[in-house]
Amino acid sequence: MSLFHLALAAAQTPAFTPTPWMYPVLTAIAVITGLVDAIAGGGGLIMMPALITVGLPPHLTLGTNKIQSMCGTTMATWRYHRAGLFTLAGNGVLVAVTFAGALIGALVIQHFKPQVLSLIVPVLLIGVALYTVLSPRMDDGDRHDRLGARKFLPVAGGVGFYDGFFGPGAGQFYTTTLVALRGMGLTRATGLTKLLNVTSNLASVIVFALGGHVLWLLGLCMGAGAMTGAIIGSHFATRFGARLIRPLLIVVSLALTGRLVWQWFAG
Repeated sequence: MSLFHLALAAAQTPAFTPTPWMYPVLTAIAVITGLVDAIAGGGGLIMMPALITVGLPPHLTLGTNKIQSMCGTTMATWRYHRAGLFTLAGNGVLVAVTFAGALIGALVIQHFKPQVLSLIVPVLLIGVALYTVLSPRMDDGDRHDRLGARKFLPVAGGVGFYDGFFGPGAGQFYTTTLVALRGMGLTRATGLTKLLNVTSNLASVIVFALGGHVLWLLGLCMGAGAMTGAIIGSHFATRFGARLIRPLLIVVSLALTGRLVWQWFAG
């Protein structure tokens, strides 16, 4: 099943009980997901297909994936904050706008056919990959802030909306816009990305949980795996900086683009 059609079957899917083997298998996969997410984002490229493959219904795939993603990004956020890559004090409004955007997106996805994203998102991700490859700005040096904090708020809200509405590639969009529009170095942008990512994940979890679309035990087991991966990934990212983040951002963006394009043509 295509990721774009997950929401369409949500209201028509029966209850689901995971079998025991799913817990260790999906938890192990979540370790890899958390590692990739902590460095470059795009963990949904790994976890969403895994959840679909083991037979989770569409609405539970979306909600349960958000649980593990929130756990992983929470750990990565804490690690990046400890490394001094961002402060909470100056980002309160940014977090609030991102949360509101994601909350609206998660509500809208339950009433809106998202097939149009199957054409838009690959184009955006290709743009992210090309910008990362070609731009001399994608390193750890801070540069001119083109927008300023206030004018960047609609951008953050828009990416937050997308994360709540659909999700894959949101980390890349956060990071690239922070570098291109706010002039941040790549490692510092990656740190702030995790704060925004955990914010939009939290908003999504609230909406899906209120709708009863979360397998809590499975999601928390996967969350423990994602947190383990996030510890490893954030350690490597803070140690190696743009030398590691830049190539992985390119690989993940292109891989996610390829998967979305393939899904479109596969129907």
